[in-house]
Amino acid sequence: MIMLKHWKKISSKVASQNSWWTYRLDEFQIPGGIAGEYHYVHTEGSSLIVPVMDDGKIILVNQYRYLCAKESIEFPCGGVKIGKSYEEMAHLELEEEAGYVAQKLQPVAEFNPFNGVTDEMCKVFIARELKKTAQRPDATEEIEVLYKTPDEIENLILTNAIWDGMTIAAWGLVKNKI
Repeated sequence: MIMLKHWKKISSKVASQNSWWTYRLDEFQIPGGIAGEYHYVHTEGSSLIVPVMDDGKIILVNQYRYLCAKESIEFPCGGVKIGKSYEEMAHLELEEEAGYVAQKLQPVAEFNPFNGVTDEMCKVFIARELKKTAQRPDATEEIEVLYKTPDEIENLILTNAIWDGMTIAAWGLVKNKI
């Protein structure tokens, strides 16, 4: 394997910021003299949870996604808030979106959902020994909780009924671990 050239960051500034992420603008230089600007989204990361019921069914959530103007079947997931750990956010998101508390939360993988656009790292957890509690969705969320077998999830992905990239990536990372 060859050693690829690493870019040098010359400067970095915040272009815009909101409660969920920061739009950044870096100036860079590639060895050999090429310089340019890199615009990207910075986040504190995200936690995605694959909740497994005692009977083997897996919990997913269905919610409306504004940018694509359609419903999306996904695993519970959310951004890491400043001052919180990935594990703390996994517990919070599972309860908020699906209405469950996990007695066991196992970290199993991590990935970047869109590495040309964001520096976000998504950590994937398998949740087990689930106890039902109340859902607490955000004001912008209307969530339907779904219970599916692994075969049903595979079929939903193959028929494009599950089209969320983070859910598809996470399923590929965990399906042989559940």
